[in-house]
Amino acid sequence: MASDRQVRRERRGDIPAIRTVNERAFGGTDEAAVVAALRAAGAVTLSLVAEQDGEVVGHVLFSPVTVETPAGAREAVGLGPMAVLPERQGRGLGSVLVREGLAFLARAGHGVVVVLGQPGYYPRFGFAPAGRFGLRCAFDCPDEAFMALELRPGALAALGGGVVRYHEAFGAA
Repeated sequence: MASDRQVRRERRGDIPAIRTVNERAFGGTDEAAVVAALRAAGAVTLSLVAEQDGEVVGHVLFSPVTVETPAGAREAVGLGPMAVLPERQGRGLGSVLVREGLAFLARAGHGVVVVLGQPGYYPRFGFAPAGRFGLRCAFDCPDEAFMALELRPGALAALGGGVVRYHEAFGAA
């Protein structure tokens, strides 16, 4: 990134700006409400902001998800929401946020990340339809919009398929 831009972990003082970024990027309050509910529930695995010229212009949140497998419940990480201010979109900030977040999660030892998002966007990071790995989302969603990524070799195979359940905070919207 250029020297006037940086990606860093969320700080307490960023919370109002993160709310604004999510509200403006999504044109409503639903995603901002989910972020606030996850934070209040202590269900944030990682929260990163993109800062440019001292202003928070993007945000990505990763939270714990549960995979109900034939062998019992397993943990994974869900990506989202991810947001960039409308006037800053199309400049690669979202991609930088996602890549930085995935790299952090890999270093921290996480094995699997799932995302419910744009099928034309997330494959650039290595995400593939989760159904290929025997995973399905507990939410009713198009198969191609629910994707998974393996951060640790063999992690998806080790799950053996199952139903992915997001934190109850996703119902806060």
